[in-house]
Amino acid sequence: MQASQLKPDVPVGLVIFGATGDLTARKLVPALYQLALADQLPDDLHIIGFARREWSDDDFRDEMSAAVKEHSRSQPVDDEVLQHLLGCMQYVVGDFNNQDAYARLDALLDELKADNRLFYLATPPRAFPVIIDAIGEAKLAHCPRGWTRVVIEKPYGHDLASAQELDEVAHQVFEEEQIYRIDHYLGKETVQNILVFRFANGIFEPLWNRRYIDSVQITMAETIGVGDRAGYYEDAGVIRDIFQNHLLQLLALTAMEAPVAFNAHAVRDEKVKVLKALHPLTGAQAIQQTVRAQYAAGEVDGEDLPGYLELDDVATDSTTETLMAAELYIDNWRWAGVPFFLRSGKRLARRVTEIAVQYKQVPLSLFGAKNMAGEAPNRLVLNIQPEEGITLDFGAKVPGPDNAIQGVQMDFSYAEAFGAGTPEAYERLLMDCMNGDATLFTRSDEVQAAWAFVDGITAAWQQQGAQQLPQYACGSWGPKEMDAFIQDAGFSWRNPA
Repeated sequence: MQASQLKPDVPVGLVIFGATGDLTARKLVPALYQLALADQLPDDLHIIGFARREWSDDDFRDEMSAAVKEHSRSQPVDDEVLQHLLGCMQYVVGDFNNQDAYARLDALLDELKADNRLFYLATPPRAFPVIIDAIGEAKLAHCPRGWTRVVIEKPYGHDLASAQELDEVAHQVFEEEQIYRIDHYLGKETVQNILVFRFANGIFEPLWNRRYIDSVQITMAETIGVGDRAGYYEDAGVIRDIFQNHLLQLLALTAMEAPVAFNAHAVRDEKVKVLKALHPLTGAQAIQQTVRAQYAAGEVDGEDLPGYLELDDVATDSTTETLMAAELYIDNWRWAGVPFFLRSGKRLARRVTEIAVQYKQVPLSLFGAKNMAGEAPNRLVLNIQPEEGITLDFGAKVPGPDNAIQGVQMDFSYAEAFGAGTPEAYERLLMDCMNGDATLFTRSDEVQAAWAFVDGITAAWQQQGAQQLPQYACGSWGPKEMDAFIQDAGFSWRNPA
């Protein structure tokens, strides 16, 4: 679909709850600016910030102007485009449970004739049910002259029970078709390209199964620490912050069957099937097929970094993981017996997110004892960040009289092929919200299936009791227990240099 075809053709009123927060300044408004720069926003757009801070319309515009100038991916900023965008902005002061503020919001939307309304909850999760209830009480959830949608950020619940409770609150006010549960990872170009790569090419899909694939590794590694999120992280850990959403979403896209159509209903049907086919990890099996660790104090590039246990808001005997890995299996015909190794952590050696598909080694050594296969089995790597692209490893003969095999690579780079201006995830997701395309958003049963699987693991950890977690050096790929974990399964980690 060409960019010009994505432009919404109806007036839209975008209400951002939590408009004074970090997400609005760093991601949402810069994404709106990029869409404006590409002439992809509705011709009649109204952006209304809603928050408790005592700002005027001009204060809001000034803050958002500074945010665009600092965080926009296109520099320098086009002042004419920015001024036009700022001219679309207004601000409503109010607590999230203050019905007077919602009455003022309702009056403003009516005054602006914003009959198509997108409510974006860019707030801490504890505010989600409060805002949804208030929207319902103010009778803002349905506009007879247009559509109404609500965008809910992650985390969507803390476990299965809380996700179901949030669903119950949301469904009392909105229909499921109105709810857009956002996982920004699904807005990344390379993540979307997983489906295109698999289903638009006749080369790889016939080999995308247990007959040819030996194992799959999905890694999301970060060099940063927990930072000022220690209070949240202590309660969430990697399993709730990354594994339950980002990693399981990447797994579902990698393993899903071809949808009958490329639309929200069909794509999400296939993703849910994968999540429901995951072999449950509970009890002793969950302990055996997961490993956890915490980063310790250390020095990286001359900077002294505190360990996780030294951070404020972290208990000195905390058992919250900053690094975890899991060995998963999918109980269906395509993937039976193929291990999926999922790994994510903080303060690791490199910032990288990738999906590495390891193909099986050829079955025979040729010419007697001489192994013509060498040590160069085929591996396909989908690089999601920071260098977006695809790499294929294969064996080639080294020039010379010997039949020596050496691993070589074929590389595809998004930056080289399409230019460096790869859109940010929120640009695509905001556009999809306004166009009513929920393909890249998670459905209720999808969220609940992911939480049901994760709850089995966390319950096993709790039953195991308090365990001092292995410590690993900042800037490393984890402790020796991490290597032993995958070696016990007969594999080794792919650690990008």
